[in-house]
Amino acid sequence: MKYPVIIFDWDGTLMDSLDKIVYAMQQAAVVNQLSVPSEFDIRNIIGLSLDKAMEKLFPSLSAATQLVVKEAYRDQYSLSTVHPSPFYTGIKEWLISLKEQGYTLAIATGKGRNGLNRVLSTSGLSDLFTVTYSADEANSKPDPLMLNKILADLNIQSHQALMIGDSSYDLEMANNANISCIGVSYGVHSVDILKQYNPIAILDDLPNQLGQYI
Repeated sequence: MKYPVIIFDWDGTLMDSLDKIVYAMQQAAVVNQLSVPSEFDIRNIIGLSLDKAMEKLFPSLSAATQLVVKEAYRDQYSLSTVHPSPFYTGIKEWLISLKEQGYTLAIATGKGRNGLNRVLSTSGLSDLFTVTYSADEANSKPDPLMLNKILADLNIQSHQALMIGDSSYDLEMANNANISCIGVSYGVHSVDILKQYNPIAILDDLPNQLGQYI
């Protein structure tokens, strides 16, 4: 067991929620009569904390108005049935298998705590993850605070953990924490972008390809 602790990003890595995030953010702009951000621009902020996302997507708005849009986004995301957000193929069963094999699983996500708790509860996977951190509880990626908190909570060294994510923010965060990382090719950022952060590998299919690296 090369990496006894495996840390996952959530959206775009485990769960296919990218279209839902884009839709909810665009609808939040519509209901607040704002210029609607492009799909490209929204996808490029997935992985950041919601506060940082607002600053990038709506830089001219006051902090108070950004807060209103942020709450509208949360409402749109939780209520929307237009875009489902399933796990990627085979992910749920594979996570259960990893746990059974003795790996310690953790989450470091740009989602808020309420959103993370909701999706963990509805998916039935809460018990799989020993420790989870959301953007509400640390600095936004790529700051390494979330990962450093996980290392401290588990009382392990950085070389014992592996970070897996779909965005440059995930991999840069891992670099900043001196943790090895693996990217996935099917999320928000391209393979060429992910390669800039020196991942061990960039995988197309986590359940069938990760085994040789852990």
